[in-house]
Amino acid sequence: MSIPEISPDEALRRRRAGARLIDVREAHERVTGMAEGAEGIDRATLEAAPQAHVPDRAAPLLLICQSGQRSRQAAHALAAAGYTDVASVAGGTSRWQAEGLPTVLPDGDIDLDFHDRYSRHLRLPEVGLEGQRRLAEATVLVTGAGGLGSPAAYYLAAAGVGTLRIADDDVVDRSNLQRQILHAEDRIGQPKVASAAATLGALNPRTRIEPIAERVTSANIDRLIDRVDVVLDGADNFPVRYLLNDACVLHQKPLVYGAVHRFEGQVSVFDAGRERGRCPCYRCLFPEPPPPEDAPNCSEVGVLGVLPGVIGLLQATEVLKLLIGIGEPLRGRLLQFDALRMRFRETRLSADPDCPLCAPGRDFPGYIDYAAFCAG
Repeated sequence: MSIPEISPDEALRRRRAGARLIDVREAHERVTGMAEGAEGIDRATLEAAPQAHVPDRAAPLLLICQSGQRSRQAAHALAAAGYTDVASVAGGTSRWQAEGLPTVLPDGDIDLDFHDRYSRHLRLPEVGLEGQRRLAEATVLVTGAGGLGSPAAYYLAAAGVGTLRIADDDVVDRSNLQRQILHAEDRIGQPKVASAAATLGALNPRTRIEPIAERVTSANIDRLIDRVDVVLDGADNFPVRYLLNDACVLHQKPLVYGAVHRFEGQVSVFDAGRERGRCPCYRCLFPEPPPPEDAPNCSEVGVLGVLPGVIGLLQATEVLKLLIGIGEPLRGRLLQFDALRMRFRETRLSADPDCPLCAPGRDFPGYIDYAAFCAG
């Protein structure tokens, strides 16, 4: 049976003449915009009970989807069910919009920038409009605007996280440019947080950047972590890592951990503050820091420039999953990456029942002298 395929312009003319236009895409797809006058009924629902939605089998009916394929298939199903005047819109909503025909948003929202900017997220049923709004309402603390913080913050801003609070007291150095993609040659000598704010603001003006040109310490960590949803560890030293872990346990915030060394990196999510006794904290994995001579930083031993990009993007992925509430975060798992062999390895982690910090029933011992702790 042949189904007529008509142009979007002809479909608009027929709809204004009285034909019904039904958008058979899923609800999460329709939030990016619908043809003017279209009704949203997804294909499965329409085909399951067509008479509930279109009682008159002789009424003129136009179907539209994203590209024209699903609407054509739905039209065949309705024709087989006895509908005699069904047509499919060739090219679907994509062609409709490309030809500049009138489009409306189903929820009445006129924020076209939001729908255009995040259209690929909105089409994912796991994200959709609700998930994107969660991102827009979220605040993430990024400690460090360096190798890990740069790619992580870049993609978190692009994804639409509402507020990024970035803390770093360093300035841009030429040696940073090999891996710290938030910065540029003409910003050498500028505070890294100012450089980060400029780059991220140009990328996505919808994301609010809170640049904090301070070293993360016990004196300011409670202020920095206040009202944030997730903490991303972009630090390059052990004192800050232990401090972040302790503060996240105290304030019940998930901590997305990342670290790099030469050609290797690792990522995990420590969520012991909210999942005490079930999820480990950083101290469960590393009760004590390694001796300083066994843990040199990037300035001492070097690092492959793309490696922080790989690890930072994995961290950003974990942050988005936590904020939206999808997938299986890396709680209780350490993901290790070997760039030279291009291999990932996963290690299961358990909460330490005797952890001095996060063991069930244990009171918070207070912040310590982390520099002395890591030096000793």
